[in-house]
Amino acid sequence: MTDPRRSPLHERHADLGAKFAPFGGWEMPLEYAGGGVLKEHAAVREAVGVFDVSHLGKATVRGPGAAAFLNTCLTNDLDKIKPGKAQYTLCCDDSGGVVDDLVAYLFGFDRVLLIPNAANAAEVVHRLAAAAPPEVTVVNQHDEYVVLAVQGPASAAVLVELGLPTGHDYYSFESAPLGETTLVVCRTGYTGEHGYEVLVPAGAAVPVWDAILAAGQPHGIRPCGLAARDTLRTEMGYPLHGQDLSMQISPLQARAGWLIGWSKPAFWGREALLAEKAAGPRRLLWGLEALDRGIPRPGMAVRQGDAVVGEVTSGTFSPTRRIGIGLALLDTAAGLGPGDEVVVDVRNRPSAARVVKPPFVSPSVR
Repeated sequence: MTDPRRSPLHERHADLGAKFAPFGGWEMPLEYAGGGVLKEHAAVREAVGVFDVSHLGKATVRGPGAAAFLNTCLTNDLDKIKPGKAQYTLCCDDSGGVVDDLVAYLFGFDRVLLIPNAANAAEVVHRLAAAAPPEVTVVNQHDEYVVLAVQGPASAAVLVELGLPTGHDYYSFESAPLGETTLVVCRTGYTGEHGYEVLVPAGAAVPVWDAILAAGQPHGIRPCGLAARDTLRTEMGYPLHGQDLSMQISPLQARAGWLIGWSKPAFWGREALLAEKAAGPRRLLWGLEALDRGIPRPGMAVRQGDAVVGEVTSGTFSPTRRIGIGLALLDTAAGLGPGDEVVVDVRNRPSAARVVKPPFVSPSVR
């Protein structure tokens, strides 16, 4: 077994007392000493937090017609955005299963940067490279950049302190200098709060991380780990690939049909997804709110009476709501909807829960 990969910021995290955990082939901070999940979560909801998410993949598709080529592969419609914009999209296989969800940065019609998930980056690159015409190249740049997510109500104030742009629209990006380094600042995030994801050349990772933490001190910034990232995204109902989206969980089942350019003549999985859309998905992703002290966890059965009607895909204790919350795939044949009560098998004990439509907290991303 190969050793897990490490971020260029690993030593900085260790100095901050990070507790590390494996994730997608990487060893990444789970939480930090002196904070923990609850304080890190609260910092993002109330002030500002910074995450090292350098485990995310980075790949560039370049050459004449690069964007047009990608538009025949990925589900969303790149023709709907212009250079300087980013787009959330899916890479599916012919069966309609989700190879990965990713963000495409449209630098130009001949250059697109892709940010897939850590565990799936190599597979996405492999599939695209195999399908690309001779004039289009697909280059894995996983180790060339780090990604720092600055998230929370005070995130713009922190970047302003550094002279970085903050006024651009949601899902748009700008390149800007910081010292001798050029960064890409995108108005995106995975927390539901106003925030930015900053693409940094790997060689400049340490000084940029230090600068963000220094600029954020007056604003109550905290370094945040993957545990808080998970509680934050679950409160928003954002899917995690491998749990709420997967090769076995289609976009329609995960309520991600809005990521599909249905009018496009071609994209991977098109025929299978059109057929599923016409027939209706056999299961749908819903939210669950615990009505007692139970906390839903992935893999737990969901019951209505004596019948198993679904399975929890994501679950956690919500630091904001102070209750157990989860996402679950529920059989459409059961006819469940908002307000219906179900039972979750929590460690072989029945736990009452209410079906809801996420998010569990109000977003402020725009």
